Amino acid sequence: MKTLTIRNIDDDLSKFLKKKASDSGTSLNSCIIDTLKQEAGLLKKRFSKKYDDLDNLAGTWSKSEYNEFNKSITSFDQIDKEMWK
Repeated sequence: MKTLTIRNIDDDLSKFLKKKASDSGTSLNSCIIDTLKQEAGLLKKRFSKKYDDLDNLAGTWSKSEYNEFNKSITSFDQIDKEMWK
């Protein structure tokens, strides 16, 4: 590994890099290295698509699975009157 010295960093760039490091929870050094790697095309982007729905399940149940599921949740429609007094 090499050590580089960068001179004449203006205040705006310094503030930006410090904020970026703080926001990402990394050290200033790590933030600068990651930024340089990303701009050089050397950093693999960590891309993961987060789903918050059940679209991938739509249409995957058989008729018997659907019926079994509906049968198992029938108790959800019942209100416990003692609990709501």
